[in-house]
Amino acid sequence: MVAQENTILIEDARIIFRNFEGRRTEFNREGDRNFCVLLPESLAAELAEDGWNVKHLKPRDPDAEAQPYLQVSVGYQYKPPKIILITHRGRNDMTEDLIGMIDWVDISIVDLIIRPYDWEVSGKRGKKAYVKTLFITVAEDALEKKYADLEDDLPIRGGKVEE
Repeated sequence: MVAQENTILIEDARIIFRNFEGRRTEFNREGDRNFCVLLPESLAAELAEDGWNVKHLKPRDPDAEAQPYLQVSVGYQYKPPKIILITHRGRNDMTEDLIGMIDWVDISIVDLIIRPYDWEVSGKRGKKAYVKTLFITVAEDALEKKYADLEDDLPIRGGKVEE
């Protein structure tokens, strides 16, 4: 972790509970785009002490430690994030219209920078995490690589191909 302007850099991160689309779920309001990043214990303690809303996953094994994590919001209203999807073909800047597809890709590597938003409501204070920069390397399978060089404008057809 390297801090710059109160940001947090996490390389080779593990993200869970992806909802880049912002769909309504039992735990999410419609339109709220977010994901959670797992944290090392030392970083979690430091962030919690600084006012970040660090939570812990309940362990499945009763002898295991609870895994700390931080929910990270993806906001476009005030300061849009830079989100890049990387494949063997190169970098793809993800716009707000395309961001939902990240919910379904297989991920091999995640590097991100989180920026804080200091809030105060009814005498309570804290820091909400927003993604500033996010690089996601896609874990492509053999067929994705094999057919990646085909032109994007090929017609989609099903069934037999006429000769």
